[in-house]
Parts: sequence; C-alpha cells; structure tokens
Amino acid sequence: MFSKTLRISSSPHINKGVGVDVIMRNVIYALLPVTVFAIYAFGINALLVILTSLIACVLTEHLLNKFSNRPSTIADGSAVITGLLLGLTLPPIFPLWMTFIGGVLAIALGKFVFGGLGYNAFNPALVGRAILQAAFPVAITTWHPAFLADRFTRVSESVLTFPFAKPVVDGISGATPLSAFKFDQVTTESADLAMGLISGSIGETSSVLIALGGLYLIARKMMNWRIPVAILGAVYVLSGILYWINPEIYPSPEFMLFSGGLMLGAVFMATDMVGSPITPLGVVIYGIFIGLLVVVIRIWGGLPEGVMYAILLGNSLSPHIDRLIRPKVYGT
Repeated sequence: MFSKTLRISSSPHINKGVGVDVIMRNVIYALLPVTVFAIYAFGINALLVILTSLIACVLTEHLLNKFSNRPSTIADGSAVITGLLLGLTLPPIFPLWMTFIGGVLAIALGKFVFGGLGYNAFNPALVGRAILQAAFPVAITTWHPAFLADRFTRVSESVLTFPFAKPVVDGISGATPLSAFKFDQVTTESADLAMGLISGSIGETSSVLIALGGLYLIARKMMNWRIPVAILGAVYVLSGILYWINPEIYPSPEFMLFSGGLMLGAVFMATDMVGSPITPLGVVIYGIFIGLLVVVIRIWGGLPEGVMYAILLGNSLSPHIDRLIRPKVYGT
C-alpha cells in the first residue's frame, strides 16, 4: 500500500551539513563582484595590492601550520577571505611591501595566536589593517582617484616602493568623501557614493554590489541579516537626527550610509561568525553599538572614518553581550 519505508530514530535529525569550506567558498563568491569592480575602477594598482594581500595571508597560514606540525588549513578558504578583505580596505596605491606585512600579521596575530579558525576574538583582516594604520598612517591615508585613463597600463611608484623606503606618490591624489566632509565640509552625491564613482579604499567602490553580495549570503542562510540591518539602521537613525537638528553642520544619513567602508564592514566584517554574538537579541545590540560608534567617531572623533575601530570594539564586547542577556535557568 505504501512505497516508502518509515524510519524511526532518536534525535538529532540532521539531513545535511554545511561545512566551513562551503560557507567560505560562498563568501568568496559574494566578494568577487566587488573585487572585480574595484579592479576595474582602480586598475592594475588595485590588482597588485589585492594579490599581494592574498599571497601573504595564504602563505602565512600554510607556513605557520607547517612549523607547528598541524595540517594545512588553507583549503577551508578562510585565509583567502582574510586576504581579500584586507586588500579591499587598503588604498589602491598602498606599497606592496606594507601590504605583505599586513597580510602576515592579520593571520599571525589576528587568527593563529588565538588558536586558528573558530577561536579568533577579532576579525583578522581588521587586525591587520589596524596594525598598518598605526605603523604607516601617511601611506594608508594617501588616496588615488578612480577611473583614470591609464589605470591598466601604469603602475604607481608608490605601489612599487622599496621596502622601508618612503613611498613616492606620483600623479594625482585626492581626498575621500569622508575626509573632504570632515575637514572641508564638502559633501558628495549619494548616487556617486552608492555606485563607487569616488576615491578611497579599494573596497569603497560600489555599495550596491556589496549589498547584493550580502543578500546572496542571506538567501543561502550563511549570514545573520540582523547584524548589517542593525548597524545600518543605527547609523541612519542617529545621523538622521543630527542632520535634522542642523543640516549645515552634519551630513545626511544617505551620505553616512554609502560613504567610507561602512557597507563593506557591516556586510562582510561585522558578520564574522566567530567575532559576533550568537543570540538574536545579542546581534541586534552588537549591531546597534557598532553603528552608533561609527557615527560618533566620524562626527566627533579625530579621524574621518570609524568603521574599523567600531567593529573591533564590537568584537571585544561580543562574548560579554551574550553573557549579559543569557536567560537564567529556572530555579537558579
């Protein structure tokens, strides 16, 4: 009468498991459109910076595993993601030797010293970028315009700077939209910001493509949508209130959303499964904290950008957030 066999078994009832390598591979897929567009916008300089960051991260992870007598973990793809994200946070004419150092330290100090993948307290790419920010503040705040006519045929002298020599910035350089507003009160059109028609870090290219990558991961259930929504919502609300109070002093909420590395950080860095809370309420608190801190640093801090520091501070609070909101066991 029935063609199917009824199977009775105890829990857990697991039909399909998704491994770390599958998740990492999908994150790489989501980052590819952003990376390709960034190379199209900044040319061969951006390509060299991203490749150097990738090589440094993958090579460091492989060698550290080998020297510690552990099996190589480069096949899981996490080092590739760290390399991609670190490269995307750097200026397009950032010296390659500095980029390589950043990749080595991102893996060694941001990941390996904590015990490897799954144990790192902070996003490794942001750890590497924070060290570069402290060590090379001038080079990491030297920008280059996008869509130059010779971007595919000419390599900047700054990119090829000899190790430990002072970078020579050739050609045209300019301010990012955030620094232009911070120091000169000059704003940029929201459409240009959203499409990436501006100067800045390599990953400050297209907020639209970043958002599409995030939607892809959300659809695959490989990203907690509450985190980017909470971050972007907090930024929009607080900056909107400030703009309503005095639009002559404070930028519009649209400018705050699409400028700088906010979109890249909210979608691909703050959502790090290891560095973010695990409870539904926890991730919302975590996201709101990061979003509010981004606005505070951008408006009242000494730097025009605050995404990196906001996410790293959010990472440090993540376990405490989960601990504070954990429901008490009945009877205790």
